[in-house]
Amino acid sequence: MRINKYAVAVAVTMTLGTSVARADCGDLPSHAALKAALKAARAQGNGGFNLDMWGTIVNRDGVVCAVAFTGTDRGSEWPGSRVISAQKANTANSFSLPGLALSTANLWAAVQPGGSLYGLQHSNPVDTDVAYQGPSALYGQPGDPMVGKKIGGVNVFGGGLALYALKNNVRVLVGAIGVSGDTSCADHNIAWRTRTSLALDFVTGGVGPTGQPDNINYQGLVAVPSLQADFSHPVCKIAGVDGVSAISAGLPPTH
Repeated sequence: MRINKYAVAVAVTMTLGTSVARADCGDLPSHAALKAALKAARAQGNGGFNLDMWGTIVNRDGVVCAVAFTGTDRGSEWPGSRVISAQKANTANSFSLPGLALSTANLWAAVQPGGSLYGLQHSNPVDTDVAYQGPSALYGQPGDPMVGKKIGGVNVFGGGLALYALKNNVRVLVGAIGVSGDTSCADHNIAWRTRTSLALDFVTGGVGPTGQPDNINYQGLVAVPSLQADFSHPVCKIAGVDGVSAISAGLPPTH
C-alpha cells in the first residue's frame, strides 16, 4: 500500500496545531467549569426573556477554548447564538488591552454612523469554515469543532467580556467570554455573572462606572456628553418596559 506522505504531513500538522492551541487554554476554565458557571448565571433574574444560553471562551490569541450551553440539548437555545457567543468572545478579546477592558456592549454607540469606530463591525469576519463545521452533535460539548481554532468575528452589542486573571499579584488579560441567547442586555448580565463566578474579573480599567469598568452604559441613564455616553448601549426594553438597567447597575463589582 502506498502512503501519501503529503496527506500524512498535513494530518500531523493539523493535529499538532490543535494540540498547541488547546494547551494555550491552560489558564482558562474547562468546559465543565464554563457550563456550571453559565447555568448558575442564567438561573438568576437577568432582565430578559429567561432563555437558555450559549457561552464561549477564547484565549488571548482568539483560539476557542470551550463552548457550552445551559439547556437540555443544543436545540434548547437559539442555534444562531452559538456562533454569536464565539464572535462576542473574540471581539472582547480583540479590543481589550491589559489596561483597558472594552465589553461588546461598550462598542455599540461608537460604531453607529458618525461614531468614532464606525465600520469596526465589518472588520475581522467570522471564519465560516470554523463556525459551521460538523458534526452538529458535538456543538456545545467538550469536543465542539470550534475548540482549538480561531473563530474571528466582531459583535457590537452586549454579551462579550474580557477575562483578567490574577497571577503573582499582577492582573493579566488572558482571553474573553461571549454569551448569547437572550436580549443583548440580558446576555451582558449573564456574561458578567459567569465571569464573576469564574474569578476572572480582575479588570484594570475601562469606560464604565467606578467599580464596574467594563459594565454596560445605558443610553438615557448616563450624562451627555461623557465618556460613558460615547461608549453606551440602548436599554433592552420588553413591551416598552425597562426591566434590565437596575439589574445591570447592581451587578457585582469587579475585583
